[in-house]
This record gives sequence, C-alpha cells and structure tokens, in this order.
Amino acid sequence: MKLVVLVLEDEPDVREALERDLEPLAAHVRVEPAQDVPDARAVIAEVAADGDLLAVVLADHRLPGTSGVDFLVELAGAEETAHVATVLVTGQADQADTIRAVNEAGLDHYVAKPWDAEELRRVVREQLTNVVERTRVDPLPHLAVLDQVRAMELVRRRSG
Repeated sequence: MKLVVLVLEDEPDVREALERDLEPLAAHVRVEPAQDVPDARAVIAEVAADGDLLAVVLADHRLPGTSGVDFLVELAGAEETAHVATVLVTGQADQADTIRAVNEAGLDHYVAKPWDAEELRRVVREQLTNVVERTRVDPLPHLAVLDQVRAMELVRRRSG
C-alpha cells in the first residue's frame, strides 16, 4: 500500500511545479495530479480501487466549477476521506474562504503562493506523519517520507 498525495490545481504550470517540488518524495509516495474536482474524485476512486491510501490533498482554492474549499469540506464530511490531511495551496483565498476551510473542512495547513519547495516538502512530510498516526498505518514502510522523530516514536509505541 502506498500513501497518496493528490495535487488539485487547474493551472498546468503550477500543477507541474508542485509535482516537481514533490519529486524527492515520489519514490515513496504516489503523487497524483488533478485539474478540477471531477478529476480529483476520479483519482480518489482509482486510489481506493488500487488499495492505496489517500493521505494528503494539496488544493488550490480557485478552480473551475467547485472551489477547492468546497472540495475540502466535502472530503471532511465523507467517512472514507475524513482521515485525509488537507492543505490549501493558494494565493487567492480570502479570509472568509480560509476561515470556512478551517472551520468546516478542518484544514490542516495553509501554504501561500508562491511557496518555498523545501517548506512544501516539510509540510507534506508532517501531514503524512499525521495521517499515518491517525489511521494507525504501520509507519515502517513509509519512514523515508515521514517526520523522522515522530515516526520513530510511533514505531517505539507500537513495539512497546
């Protein structure tokens, strides 16, 4: 089973930049792009069919059709995706949108565009670790992409 990071971004250049910045993690996690919410839903169905675990969603707010915040609220409200860590990666969410993402979608992190690649990877590692802890997935196969200190603590707790 692989952990999956879904990158929901409608601008091809921005989506490709996010994927490129996540490349150092790609040997150990599955990075799946989506250009809009219907595409993201199809990816989620594919991930489930493959037996992998959707762990983190990086979502832009301004998308054609359904907004990123609306999609994150939808994920938080569905039992099968309630465990997913959500990160809003945007330069265009206003304060009301951001508050709604926090209050209704349980937003885990906000990353402003333009982002720093190292900071983005740090946030993704932290959120992957949160999901592994929340879902009680065995951290050992995923150590390379987790927060090392916290992951080793999870391993110690399991073996103790």
